[in-house]
Amino acid sequence: MAVKIRLLRMGKIRNPQYRIVVADSRTKRDGRAIEYVGIYQPKEDPSIIQVKSERVQYWLSVGAQPSEAVQRLLEKTGDWQLFKGLPAPPPLLVKAEKVSRTAAYEAEAKAAAGVADAPAAKPAKKAKAEPKAEAKAEPKAEPKAETAEAVSEDAAGAGADGN
Repeated sequence: MAVKIRLLRMGKIRNPQYRIVVADSRTKRDGRAIEYVGIYQPKEDPSIIQVKSERVQYWLSVGAQPSEAVQRLLEKTGDWQLFKGLPAPPPLLVKAEKVSRTAAYEAEAKAAAGVADAPAAKPAKKAKAEPKAEAKAEPKAEPKAETAEAVSEDAAGAGADGN
């Protein structure tokens, strides 16, 4: 009996998830498997590859042939190099641990309390707001005066040209 190590597709449409299985080469892709030896989830970031190394080594030693896709996965995990006697590859990327919401909330509360206790921070904000208010008030008064003078000059100039 010819035995292959290959992928068995699972999951939803546009969200494939695979099991790495040992199966008879004559069975369907998603048919009956002899043994499940791992999982592969390509849509995760980074991809999840989990392999039962001892079982894969056993099946490779008794003559099971990996498919091309499974061989690439085994190369990434280092199981193929272990079987062939080659040097190990660099370690796989691992997803960072998820921070609990309560810990994040407490950290934000401490940071906010530290900012509220600092007295220099609040007056600095008020000092910035006051010059803006003064700057806004002054330019509004000046253009009105300039326009009135310009109108009177234009009227005087028009009267002189009219004579």
